[in-house]
Amino acid sequence: MVVPVPEVVLFDVFETLLRLDAMRERFVEAGRPPHELDLFFARTLRDGMAATLAGEAPPFRELARAELVSTCGLGDEQIAHILAGFGELPLQPDALPAFERLEAAGIPFYAFTHGSAQAVESALTKAGVRGRFSGVLSAEEIHSFKPPARVYHWACERTGSRPEATALVAVHSWDTHGAVRAGLIAGLATRLEGGLSPVMARPQVVAHGLDEVIEGLLGGVRGTVTPEP
Repeated sequence: MVVPVPEVVLFDVFETLLRLDAMRERFVEAGRPPHELDLFFARTLRDGMAATLAGEAPPFRELARAELVSTCGLGDEQIAHILAGFGELPLQPDALPAFERLEAAGIPFYAFTHGSAQAVESALTKAGVRGRFSGVLSAEEIHSFKPPARVYHWACERTGSRPEATALVAVHSWDTHGAVRAGLIAGLATRLEGGLSPVMARPQVVAHGLDEVIEGLLGGVRGTVTPEP
């Protein structure tokens, strides 16, 4: 399979670029077990996607607040403490090498989320990398969560790139599935899920880390391109 070199790269944010697990400490500080972070985040994504399918999704922060009440039974101060953590998430260790490779190739890249643009801007700024991005795109602007095709097409419109020349990079196979179905190039980093789900559309590149995925997209590493079935 020949992978076209993308003209623009869209990075998913939570868990792909930023370490969501850093919020476990905030759950403990709020009097909850650390593993509740996983249930809370999964339910937030579930309800955001369900609302999107039903027609329109509320802002990520509203959904997250509601899930912290229903899942964890937290009060206002505890909720505020946990939600503030989204703006302070640290960078994943494989992100910087990926950025450096794209910069060397002269390819612009964007943070692409259905989360709060303000929180993402804050986290990237605290990590000292906001200036490396050409922009932060949040599907909140169109009242949607990923992965419907219209969300990826909207992102391409915002970046001024054609879908077939735009790559989506993520650690979530449901996200790369949506990108492939929307006609984008996709790269899956398997460090979160451990491999490619057999029920999802095949991304053009599959590798362990973000830096390896970017190398695959740019044609610099052999063996990362998924073979034809």
